[in-house]
Amino acid sequence: MTVDIALPGIELKRDFSLKNHNSFGVNSTARAFVRVTSEAQLFYLPELLSRYSSYLLLGGGSNMLLPDFYDGLVVKIDIQKYSLRESGKDVLVNVGAGVNWHTLVSDSVKRNLGGIENLALIPGNAGAAPIQNIGAYGVELKDVFVCLRGMDLEKGELKCFDLAKSEFAYRDSVFKRKWKDKLIISELWIKLTEANYHQPNISYAALKDFLIQKNIFQASISDVFNAVVDIRKSKLPDPEKIGNAGSFFKNPVVSEEKLNSLLEEYPYLVHYPVADGLTKIPAAWLIDKAGLKGASKGPVGTHNFQPLVIVNHGGATASQIVDFAGWVQKCILNQFGILLEPEVNIVQSGENDGLLQYRPHSGNGA
Repeated sequence: MTVDIALPGIELKRDFSLKNHNSFGVNSTARAFVRVTSEAQLFYLPELLSRYSSYLLLGGGSNMLLPDFYDGLVVKIDIQKYSLRESGKDVLVNVGAGVNWHTLVSDSVKRNLGGIENLALIPGNAGAAPIQNIGAYGVELKDVFVCLRGMDLEKGELKCFDLAKSEFAYRDSVFKRKWKDKLIISELWIKLTEANYHQPNISYAALKDFLIQKNIFQASISDVFNAVVDIRKSKLPDPEKIGNAGSFFKNPVVSEEKLNSLLEEYPYLVHYPVADGLTKIPAAWLIDKAGLKGASKGPVGTHNFQPLVIVNHGGATASQIVDFAGWVQKCILNQFGILLEPEVNIVQSGENDGLLQYRPHSGNGA
């Protein structure tokens, strides 16, 4: 690895290992790498990016599958900023894109501020949260989102987005579509509520049942936080111990006609109504029902307790992980007639026969 001074205050590193920058633990190498630690440095990026045919914006690396070699510039967004401003019963939190999401949640709970306690232990950094509109246990980022600011790479200027302009949907946003490859999120603002005025959301069945089992009927912010942490730890593997990127696939949404067809064959099918006559089916249920829980091929497999998570048992390459994920897709498609859509961002192509669509990826990584 060699180091150059790319622009004022920014070191450019060549042939940089990304193994410690992705939760899958794949041994990926970037042709060039820079770390951005302030919003001011973003103004230098358009000129720097113009020197490369491709670039990748990287946050915590927790929702990505990196290639063995990335032939371009990787930009690590590491803006650490955190401040609070009280406004009556609410508290406005301003957080930099590089702040670890769970650290933010944990700190908010310690301050007795409610609104994101259900989103505990979601891996990644704050800058990725709006892109995916992260959600868990009945709560999504959009429920507390106020606005964000980021660098428009085409115009070289900062741009602000409020809730309406962000166009949030299930695991989706305008930043994932229209502004993909065009915007670097630098910071965001969320609105939390003081405990005396906050009603914790325990509508999600698994969370509610867990609290009841603990004889908790009037849950506090910390009760919900601790319950979510316990549930997630019991179901999801720790990336520090076994490589993974969390849920690999999205939960599919099907029409009423498709649901009725499935119920004829699988009367105990788990499903949840969403809107407009559509129904969400847990991808984990489909994978489990297909007999793929704990299945493996070489160093890649589904987790023994949560089949929605694909794990790297050690030494797996990106192409091996993709091949395995494609095999899972085919099995589900053949048995249920449902094509699972990846939730993980697959950064760059390799050899595969097609269900997972490869494309160079940019936009704030998780």
